[in-house]
Amino acid sequence: MKWQHYRSLIRQCARHSQQQQEALKLHAALTKNGLAASPRTFILNALLQLHASLGHTSSAHKLFDEIPHSHKDAIDWTTLIASYSRHSQPRHALSLFAAMPRAAADEVTFIAFFAACSQLGDWVAARQGHGHMIKAGLPFTVSASNAAMDVYAKCGLMGDAWRVFGEMGRRSVVSWTVILSGEVRWEGVRHGRKVFDEMPERNAVAWTVMIVGYVESGLTNEGFSLITELVLGELVELNYVTLCSVLSACSQSGDLSIGRWIHAYGLKTMKGDQLHIMVGTALLDMYSKCGQIDKAFRVFESMANKNVVAWNAMLSGLAMHGRGLLVLDLFPQLMAEVKPDDVTFVAVLSACSHSGLVDQGRHYFHNLRCLFGVTPKIEHYSCMVDLLGRAGLLDEAHNLVKQMPIPPNEVVIGSVLAACALHGKFQLGEHMLQELAQLDPLNTEYHMLLSNMYSLAGKVDEARSFRRVLKSRGIRKLPGMSSIRVNGQVHRFTSGDKSHFRTQDVYIKLDEIIRRLRSAGYVPNVASQIFSVSEGGIDDAKEVEEKEQMLFSHSEKLAIAFGLISTGPGAPLHIFKNLRICLDCHSAVKLISDIYQREIVIRDRNRFHCFRHGSCSCSDYW
Repeated sequence: MKWQHYRSLIRQCARHSQQQQEALKLHAALTKNGLAASPRTFILNALLQLHASLGHTSSAHKLFDEIPHSHKDAIDWTTLIASYSRHSQPRHALSLFAAMPRAAADEVTFIAFFAACSQLGDWVAARQGHGHMIKAGLPFTVSASNAAMDVYAKCGLMGDAWRVFGEMGRRSVVSWTVILSGEVRWEGVRHGRKVFDEMPERNAVAWTVMIVGYVESGLTNEGFSLITELVLGELVELNYVTLCSVLSACSQSGDLSIGRWIHAYGLKTMKGDQLHIMVGTALLDMYSKCGQIDKAFRVFESMANKNVVAWNAMLSGLAMHGRGLLVLDLFPQLMAEVKPDDVTFVAVLSACSHSGLVDQGRHYFHNLRCLFGVTPKIEHYSCMVDLLGRAGLLDEAHNLVKQMPIPPNEVVIGSVLAACALHGKFQLGEHMLQELAQLDPLNTEYHMLLSNMYSLAGKVDEARSFRRVLKSRGIRKLPGMSSIRVNGQVHRFTSGDKSHFRTQDVYIKLDEIIRRLRSAGYVPNVASQIFSVSEGGIDDAKEVEEKEQMLFSHSEKLAIAFGLISTGPGAPLHIFKNLRICLDCHSAVKLISDIYQREIVIRDRNRFHCFRHGSCSCSDYW
């Protein structure tokens, strides 16, 4: 067989996935007989395309280096750049592009280049490439224009994206979808809907972008309306990509109503009596992040096939809900079914941290490499430091940070600082803040944490002095915000909020709640409420009263009051808070759940708190 036939056969195999393994065998044979080594056969070039198409980027680059410069053309450069970009190695793609003779680059090369820029969010490089295309007179095909627009839209440069869109002589449905995605993300769903309505043709991606935009914005009715129009009006069956995307949006927004609809739809349309494994995983993740951990577990148990991603989602959900012992009980079953990865052990260590399982956490952490073949990453150290810190083992936590083989990040150091605040370790806390300030000088949470630590310990003067310094530097505390979904609409409250259309009713109910709390023995924890620059003493009666009033109007208490007047007796309340729940609110909500006989689920920035009959699922360990 002549070498031309070998080359043709390799390229044919590269285009057909079922023949790719045969091509690899042919590669081995050609290497053995020495024919592949001859540049004039151009077999190396064909093999480069084969390995690039398979995603074997290391092998492809090795073959690329073996091709003499005289036998290397634009197709070879572009093939390898595109392979790096396609297989999530954008930095390698841009590095190779920088080494490529610029005159050899064509519009196909720039499509791969823009794709890499998009992954990295590197709009500066994209603009430079865009300018080079214009200077070189390269044609802006629909695909090249779409690729350039995609970078601009993902980076928030909608003016640039619209300019490219306006210059296009012909636009595809992808062109419109790129603009739609950018408008929804940066300008909001109302701007996005205008684009959506103007689209001459819509693909599944466009519908998904619009539906997800509504769900993430808390506009349940609008989201349902579009889903109904798509399924009943357009007679389109939702694929697993759309289902997973919508479920992910439900996880972020807490929209159980659409999540349940997707569950029912998935069961009704599933093939072979089984949910697609990705849909099942997204579904259990949605239920766990919406506070329905038992439903999440039922979905998990119903899945016939579970990969490591499904296991990780389940263990992470259980960890967030304080079910640490169940996570450890399930771990042997996981080991029997799949091979755990680094994400698995983040979930396991997080479960130990949220449940105070120090000895078990130590066991898994110290055996990551030798027993499970997992190299400890920054996330594992962060979990372990958090576990030790919560348990009051500050010296061990600090020593672990100092012994880390990789530089600690702000999450690791912040965990030590949070533990110092919890256990009143001032000296170590100040030292940690100094380190943290170098890594993340504008982080308000950690600065306020140390200030609160002083105040909680009665060191009011130090706390106020510290806050004056923060104020002079322009550092402000992130305001607390809580949201609750009622009748398909999201209602948001900030601390002391009086902007809601039912503010008067909310505060009347809040007064009733406080009266009943006091009758049940509730005493406001004024140490949880710190003034910024008040000059009164800690025993000043007026200041204490004002602090109590500020405590009563914390965002989660307002959301609960609204939930009580807006839902029927016994209906559970699900609240999402952007910050960690404070000590006073935690104590108060436990009593509220008992007084009003309601299940109240609060998802704060760290975990879930499920309040029932006067107790919390976290067992006061958070």
